[in-house]
Amino acid sequence: MEGDVFSGFGERYQMDGKLLQNFQKSFVQVQDILDQNRLLINEINQNHESKQADHLGRNVGLIRELNNNIRTVASLYGDLSHSFARSIDASSEGESTGTLKSDGKANNQKRFRSG
Repeated sequence: MEGDVFSGFGERYQMDGKLLQNFQKSFVQVQDILDQNRLLINEINQNHESKQADHLGRNVGLIRELNNNIRTVASLYGDLSHSFARSIDASSEGESTGTLKSDGKANNQKRFRSG
């Protein structure tokens, strides 16, 4: 009988674990890019302060790289947001539909979230 109530718990835990791993991987990627952007900004500022033509010319490429990095970070955050929304939707559907007991009858225990 307990198995009926907790059916799918292992599957949900496994899905949540994969989701968490994907979040962690994406956040590490974002942090690496943001660290790189900090270095790029420092170099751009130094080149600007030097007012040397070749340094100012180099800033064009550095600013392009910075803009590409910002687009990548925005894309990663968009993917994270989409994944999170999908997991919440899937979780909500699983909670609201109930489960079937092994005898085929519905187990419509509702779960309420606090907050």
